[in-house]
Parts: sequence; C-alpha cells; structure tokens
Amino acid sequence: MNYESIADIYSANNAIRERFTSTATGITTSEAAALPDGEKWSLAELVEHIALVNGAMCQICTKLMTKSQDEGNASNGRFEIGDNFIEKAAEIADKKLEAPDFVRPEGGKSIQASLAVIEGNNEKLESLRPLFEAYDGNTHKFPHPFFGDLSAVEWLLLIGRHEGRHTAQIVRILEKIRQ
Repeated sequence: MNYESIADIYSANNAIRERFTSTATGITTSEAAALPDGEKWSLAELVEHIALVNGAMCQICTKLMTKSQDEGNASNGRFEIGDNFIEKAAEIADKKLEAPDFVRPEGGKSIQASLAVIEGNNEKLESLRPLFEAYDGNTHKFPHPFFGDLSAVEWLLLIGRHEGRHTAQIVRILEKIRQ
C-alpha cells in the first residue's frame, strides 16, 4: 500500500472498480440469483451490499471532508495511512466478516440496479476529489465497526479495498456456480 498522492488512491480505486464492474456485468440472471452451498448471499445481493457500503462510505467521506473544508484545514499534500489500518486490513484479508444490519442487502434488486447506484456513488466520490486534494483528510475521524476510527483518506482507501475484496469473492462464487 504505497500511495504518493490522493490521485494515486483514486487511480487504484478506479482500477479496482473497473475490474469489479467488468466481473459484475458478466453475471447472468440465473447466476445472480443462485445461492451456492456455503454462501449467505446471492451474487445480486452481494452487489447490492457493495452499493450500500459505497453509499455509506461516500457519505462519511463527504461529512469528514466538508468539516475539514468548513474549518479551513488546508492540505499540505501529505496524508497518513495509520498502522492500525494496515494491520487490520492484513488481519481480515482471508476472513469473512459479519456485515452490520444497515449494509445487509434486502434482496430483490438486479445487479444492473445496484451497479447504477454504485456508479452514482462513484460520481459523488469523484466530486469530492477537489476537497481531498485541497483540504486535510487526516484530521477528522469516523468509526468503522472493525477498523476503529478512520480518517477520510482511510475511508477513501477502504472503498477500493472493499470492492476488491468482494470482486475476488464474486469470482470464487462464479467458479462454484459454473462448475
């Protein structure tokens, strides 16, 4: 995890999102509804979960960066990824976590509908880019249920890591379904 700039984080997140979107758009309707053994959610529900999480993270980033802007906390171009973030990210790399209720899928949404929500969230995140570049994204924190207090920069980074984690999960589930 070496990022020299906010632009690097956005670029990495965009590459992850492209892989995720490419993977998700290749899922058929029957695959989207399937629930293989050992899985709690269908692929459609998993993509809905990603949309819910992205929306929540986008709101958190907006709140934290707006607060920094309102206080006039100008960025010096540097940001920090805390040791706790790095340690927790490594700790959960191969672990299943229990999603909080507010980001559990309700079901009944198509992958295309969830992808549209994700695209809207991505547009909001892109509109935050000037704030991330102009204002300090390290000062204000918001708690994550597993990671603890995270800065806006760490939340931004987590968006891509979350999508990447679930892209790998989708690929594994598709392999089960397509056997």
